[in-house]
Amino acid sequence: MRWRPSRRQLAWAGVGLGALAIGVALLRPSPLAVETAPARRGALRVTIDGEGRSRVRDRYVVTAPVAGRLVRLALAAGDSVRAGDVVARLDPAPLDAATLREAQARVAAARAVVAEALTRVRASEEALAQARRDAARQRELAAAGAVASRVEEESALAEHARREELAAARARVRAAEADVERAAAALLHLSGRDAAIAVRAPAAGRVLRVADPSERIVAPGATLVEIGDPRRLEVVVDLLSSDAARVRAGMVALLEGWGDAEPVTARVRLVEPSARTKVSALGVEEQRVDVVLAVEAPPPTLGDGYRVDVRIVTWEGRDVLGVPTSALVRDDAGAWGAFVVRGGRAELRPLRLGQMGTATAQVLEGLAEGEPVVLFPSDKVLPGARVKARG
Repeated sequence: MRWRPSRRQLAWAGVGLGALAIGVALLRPSPLAVETAPARRGALRVTIDGEGRSRVRDRYVVTAPVAGRLVRLALAAGDSVRAGDVVARLDPAPLDAATLREAQARVAAARAVVAEALTRVRASEEALAQARRDAARQRELAAAGAVASRVEEESALAEHARREELAAARARVRAAEADVERAAAALLHLSGRDAAIAVRAPAAGRVLRVADPSERIVAPGATLVEIGDPRRLEVVVDLLSSDAARVRAGMVALLEGWGDAEPVTARVRLVEPSARTKVSALGVEEQRVDVVLAVEAPPPTLGDGYRVDVRIVTWEGRDVLGVPTSALVRDDAGAWGAFVVRGGRAELRPLRLGQMGTATAQVLEGLAEGEPVVLFPSDKVLPGARVKARG
């Protein structure tokens, strides 16, 4: 005989299956709510960030050539001066014969410094001429396609550096000649042929600081005023030695956080060859290196001694497939990967990365444009876990 269920039995069976489905649905874990972001193509800039201080590149400290009474200074910080302008007047104190001989020796030493500075000027002129010839040859080779454009840029940068060295050498000559004038004026007074010493500006610029404008007795070598040209600014940034090893002369840097929303462009002029030991706020010894940046077009509101945020660009790409660094994870072997949301589940995808920026990493293999990745994955996000995008 064949068994046929009754309607009542079928009804109870349906109720049981429904209850079983509800129980399975209730016991089944709900999908994890995660934050996602798609892999996108765009520009990527890799930078080394640090904090720096601006300073006038050529700073001249004007000091008292001899001991005596300083007449009250009429200059104030911010005043403009020309080379040779009188910045202070000094009535020397009567000195003995030994000090007179010392003043004569000071004049001879100052003249020797002038001779040395003139020698450096001639050497800088020859180096600049050679750099110009090298740059011209590299331009011809680059136009013919014989060398890479990077070689042409390096030759142009070398020519610019030699030009700056020549300008600095000529400035040292002017400063040395001013020292000769001051020493000669002091000697002239000690010989009884002058009554006062006029201290003159060694170079044109603006007064950066006045030590003390009051009339007073000063000792030899006492600082009177500091003079410099605010249009020739540079920035010194303190970096870890591991970061400074990746910086090269000529790299572009961005100066931010100095008081204006617009960043200022600078270029790396010098990476100092020696490091120093510095203790951090946490008591850890660190090896630090000073990197000097030349500000290309300093705005008038950026002055001497300003704090700036520095971002040195070490690599830059225009069309780069990038993924947020907050989505990256590492396995036990140290390989990079990311959780990709596919079909409502998390899939751990191994990645081959290129350049690593502050917020974005370059993806070379393992990810397609537009694929969503999980940001800040917790320990609950496992391969195959059910997930859903929050919001």
